[in-house]
Amino acid sequence: MNHYETVFILTPVLSDSQVEEAVKHFESLLKENKATIVNQENWGLKKLAYSIQLKRNGFYSLIEFEAPGEVVNTLEVTFKRDERVLRFLTVKLDKHGIEWARKRQGKIKSEKK
Repeated sequence: MNHYETVFILTPVLSDSQVEEAVKHFESLLKENKATIVNQENWGLKKLAYSIQLKRNGFYSLIEFEAPGEVVNTLEVTFKRDERVLRFLTVKLDKHGIEWARKRQGKIKSEKK
């Protein structure tokens, strides 16, 4: 099983309940495809660096998961078909990326030299 992290931006015209429903939809899609969700974070409404589809803000979400490689293709096709998603990016984490994600979550204390 590979370790992945996906960040996606949802359109700002959604209500909080619609954003929550969309995130749960993507989580359930991963679970249906035998993925294990390690971490999920909602970063909230943030300003975009540039306009996307004439929108200047978006709801950012992150899902960190472990899954076989085929699951990423299924997830990305679903992102492309969903009009609520403005942008997405999925990356495969190596051992350094996994360690950095744990530090970001506060599960590992950073060493000071």
